[in-house]
Formats: sequence, C-alpha cells, structure tokens
Amino acid sequence: MNETGEKLGAHEVAAWLRRHPRFLQQFPDLALSLVVPREQGPAASLASYQLEVLRDKNRELGRRLQELFANAQENERLAVRTHQLTLALMRQPDPAGTVRAMAASLAEDFQGDLVRIVLFAPVAGLEDAEWLQVLDPLDPRLAPFRDALAAGEPICGRLHPDKHALLYGERAAEVQSSALLPLPGLGLVAVGSRDPNRFFPGMGTLFLRMMGEALAAALRRFDG
Repeated sequence: MNETGEKLGAHEVAAWLRRHPRFLQQFPDLALSLVVPREQGPAASLASYQLEVLRDKNRELGRRLQELFANAQENERLAVRTHQLTLALMRQPDPAGTVRAMAASLAEDFQGDLVRIVLFAPVAGLEDAEWLQVLDPLDPRLAPFRDALAAGEPICGRLHPDKHALLYGERAAEVQSSALLPLPGLGLVAVGSRDPNRFFPGMGTLFLRMMGEALAAALRRFDG
C-alpha cells in the first residue's frame, strides 16, 4: 500500500523502479530471487537474465567490429589499387597507353567482367580495341547518358537497357550490374559484372570518382 492506503498496481511498481534503478543494490537478495520470463525455456533469475543480455550485446558488438574491420581492410585494398592505377596512368608515354592501362587495371585489379570505354575523340593506336568506342559527343545514341555526363558523378546498379545496348552491345545480356564513370568532355567508362549484387545504388563511389578523375587528368597531359 502507498501513503494514501491504496494498493500499488504492477504499472506503478514498474514506474517506481524505473525512477530508482539502484533500488536492487540495496536488496541483493531480492535481485537474486526475482525471476524473468524467457522466450524459450524456463524462467531465469534476474542476475542470469542480465548476464545473458550482456552476452548477447557483446556478441552483437563483436559482429559489428568484425564488419568494421572487414570494411576497413577492403577500403585499404581499394585505396592501394587506386593509387597504383593513378601511378600507372601517369607513367604512360601516350594516350593509347593511358587508355589501355585503364582498361587493363579495371579488368585485372578490380575484377571487372566487361570493361567498356567510350571516347569522344579517336586515339591513335587503339583502332582495333574491341572494348573501345569512339563517338561524336552529339551522337544521338549518347542521349541516355546526357544527364550522367552533365552531373559527372559515378552511377552504380542496373543500367537502363538503352545504356546497356550502347556500352556492351551483343554481350549486354551478360551484365547484371554496372559501375558507370562519366568523364565530362572526354567520354564514359563502364565496368560490367555478371553478379547482380556487385554494383548497387547507394554504394560508395569515392574510389570510382578518383579513378575517373585520374584517367581524365592523365589524358589531358597530351592535349595540344
């Protein structure tokens, strides 16, 4: 009963305990005698229940730490590969070598199943490259890419069929996801994957942007 002689209900007791979380420290025997229902199995003492909750939290924290560690390792690998790609591009003696180095790195170092490059100006020495197309920037086939080229931001995921058809041609059906790097004023770079989950909307594009910028800067060395 409370001070007015009325009996306390369960909700009042629960509310009072929430306001006094250290109450059970004064009565440890009470804490040990309390039982807590479990979703599975018999009831457990409050102490064992709290221990189980702490173990669950520790397991969840451990899982999150493993994910963070794995992500950190993957980011480090991507950073190293992007740096190596940038150096490789800057070492090339001509535009053909630069574009060829980009295509090779995307296929080998970044495991691209299909690499395709579209340039707005021809490059001597790459006339027979099956992964390269040279199109006039006003070519109507580039209409689906106008917004992407204007924004200059990488796009990841399943591309529109019109984009697939231009980039991958007869092999478009093989590609289930793509990373598209627009290079304003220069062209497009596409990396296609047979894995539908390899590239997806919302994934980080920092390294893709850096690779596109490295290629653009490397090619501009030969302007004029």
